[in-house]
Amino acid sequence: MMQLRLRRATFLVAMAALSTWATAQNMAKEAAPWPTKTVRIIVGFPAGSSPDLTARTLGEPLSRALGQPVIIENKVGAGGNIAADYVAKATDDHTIGLMINGNMTIAKLLNPKLNYDPLKDLTPISLIGVSPLVLTAPTGAPGANAREFFSAARTAGDKWSYGTPGVGTVGHIGMEWLKGKTNINPVHVPYPGYPQVANGMLSGQLQLAMLPPALAMAQIKAGKLRAIGVTSSGRSTLVPELPSMTEAGVPGFNLEIWNAMAAPNSLPKPVVAKLSALFSDIARSPEMRQKLFQQGWQVVGSSSEGLANRIKADTALLGGVIATQGIKAE
Repeated sequence: MMQLRLRRATFLVAMAALSTWATAQNMAKEAAPWPTKTVRIIVGFPAGSSPDLTARTLGEPLSRALGQPVIIENKVGAGGNIAADYVAKATDDHTIGLMINGNMTIAKLLNPKLNYDPLKDLTPISLIGVSPLVLTAPTGAPGANAREFFSAARTAGDKWSYGTPGVGTVGHIGMEWLKGKTNINPVHVPYPGYPQVANGMLSGQLQLAMLPPALAMAQIKAGKLRAIGVTSSGRSTLVPELPSMTEAGVPGFNLEIWNAMAAPNSLPKPVVAKLSALFSDIARSPEMRQKLFQQGWQVVGSSSEGLANRIKADTALLGGVIATQGIKAE
């Protein structure tokens, strides 16, 4: 009996020492200077896309603030989920990502086989900016107004197509929500990014799409595309001249895209807090606010907690659309 007690005591001492060592290692890791090398911002969409432009706009002031180089890497595919998965699995403590709604909210709901869980594997850093989308159509689209356009779309049924930057993106979920509310039935055609969607519209391959305001307005002002309305219940300060969905005859429709900074869940909390404060300050500065507005973003620059709350709300909203419309990953 005495020998058993000694063994148990020895085991408990060893476990306590191991726990103390692990705690010390974690504390040392959290207290270590950061960054010590180049910081990488991973973007899941092509160069020239809206997320890419935002990342590059933020990269330079972040580099100055950190005193280390900041580089942007594009890992394109799966509506940004390839990049999100890469960030979630990064272990070098110097890799973060610029994400869109879908990557941080409903990705796992849409595809249970997804290699990462946005709610478990990613840590929110800061909500950078928000924006409605612009429902666009070719200039020769039928109908003198939005109601007549939707009537023509209902008549066309699945002979019409709509484009998005991928399955599970907000452009995709939003269009499916709009289909349910207006009884239209265009076929989904995914593209690598919004610029390619716009090209699909201009080439006549698509009959409608939800595009970011900056991209949409450039083509609308050039007379190459037509605006049906913005995906918000009221008019947006980004494009105040365009009617809302309520004005277009679709009450109760209110959808925004957003971009945000996120990190692997393994990133030490003090580093997350440091990055959250930096991104918030950078985004809210007058210079950055103007630049991001020109790119089509209403600046938020939230705390980590603020982004977490937005993720929770959007997961409920978009998850409800997925369930109602029976949307699944392709």
